[in-house]
Amino acid sequence: MSRLTPSSSSAISVARTGTVRLADVLAALTYALDLTEGQRPGHTLRSTLLAMRLGELAGLDREQLSALYYAALLKDSGCSSNAARMSALFGSPDQELKRNMRLVDWHDRWKLAMRTARSCGVGLNPYNRIRHFLMVAQTPTLTREIIQTRCERGAQIASVLGFPAATSEAILYVDEHWCGLGHPFGLSGSDIPILSRIILLAQTVEAYWSEHGTKAAVEMARKRRGTWFDPALVGHLESIRRDHEWWGRLADIERIGESVVALEPGSVPMVATDERLDRIAFAFAAVIDAKTPFTARHSSNVARYAVAIAGTLGVDRTASRDLLRAGLLHDIGKLGVSNRILDKPAKLTEEEFGEIRKHPTWTLEILDHVAAFRHFAPDAARHHERLDGRGYPWRLAGDQLTFTARVLAVSDVYEALTATRPYREGLTVAKVIDIMARDRGTAFDSTIFDAAVALAEGGTFASLAQVTENGFDSLQSLVPATSRHLATAHVA
Repeated sequence: MSRLTPSSSSAISVARTGTVRLADVLAALTYALDLTEGQRPGHTLRSTLLAMRLGELAGLDREQLSALYYAALLKDSGCSSNAARMSALFGSPDQELKRNMRLVDWHDRWKLAMRTARSCGVGLNPYNRIRHFLMVAQTPTLTREIIQTRCERGAQIASVLGFPAATSEAILYVDEHWCGLGHPFGLSGSDIPILSRIILLAQTVEAYWSEHGTKAAVEMARKRRGTWFDPALVGHLESIRRDHEWWGRLADIERIGESVVALEPGSVPMVATDERLDRIAFAFAAVIDAKTPFTARHSSNVARYAVAIAGTLGVDRTASRDLLRAGLLHDIGKLGVSNRILDKPAKLTEEEFGEIRKHPTWTLEILDHVAAFRHFAPDAARHHERLDGRGYPWRLAGDQLTFTARVLAVSDVYEALTATRPYREGLTVAKVIDIMARDRGTAFDSTIFDAAVALAEGGTFASLAQVTENGFDSLQSLVPATSRHLATAHVA
């Protein structure tokens, strides 16, 4: 998997001022959204550059450009919520499926049918390929439902992060088409918010540009003028088609993050305060957990258990906050794993388990892009390592594993065993403790394990797992009082 280079401006900002720009954090985290959508690294960043150029050419004012900027960065934040259903119906890896389907013109029924047929049951035998194609064909509302789920989820996340209504609205209507045949509501023409129209054109052009180059991308936009796209916006796109220097910036993967951060509207950059960072961590935990129904509460529960364990062991406020964020984001690398593997109801093959083993590496790469999270990225990624060196993927041992990594290892396994998975029901507390006790001192730190057992047997973990609303409040109550700056918010 290709790496994106973290914005150097982010590192300089942290070093000199102790602060982080909100744009830096969101721009870095778009790497995770590109993974989920099966897009080439930098897709969201390039789409943002395109959207902002089109917005300026369309004469948007500063307030509109600001709303557009954050909508473009968060446009795919709801994308994990439809991954499980798409993978189950099509019988194919969801990332590859999403990438392929983004390139087809839905209004050309013949081409859509052909692309759908080729995308069903990838890697399966002919019988199962036909079976999945018929499943898709017999679900006439499939496209609308899948898009509605994604768009509504993304709009909700933008709202939870505190962005204006125009940002959420832009995400909600991003797949509406000029001719009225888009989804999920069938809006047409100027009834579609201008920001949504811009992002739709920008992200579709980027997908074609990445696969086929500028000429093909502009030609695609011309063909869909008046059907998918606002004709006036296509005109603005055509006006820059020969600006080779500008298009070259899209190909500069080393500096694309800097280019996007430099475009942040407003005279004063928005700062990623502790409250905003907590909101972002909680929101992206919701993105992670939405990937599969079998991990719907996993990240938030792991964070709750980890902070509760740390609290009983006298951990200070700064470490508790870092542990909270690390727990919420420890599985962000799973956004790169196919749902055909994550949701498989049978035993995984060695090849499939090999794909699962990659997710800690992806967690490290993603969090290492974020200056505000970089210091705990290795610990968050090492939640499958063991004290005896028999974990994965790095086979670290002993003193190579910090307190945070050890707490997350215990919390992660406890949550996974008590939760229902595709191949089994959740286990009882007694059974889980019995299983984990066999690895006390070999996989798990003895002191941390004993603290977890006390919390589990005392009912604390069960109470935390039952929390279904006010996610920030429930986590806030576990952090030492002097560090309670978490805002009340909830992603359903």
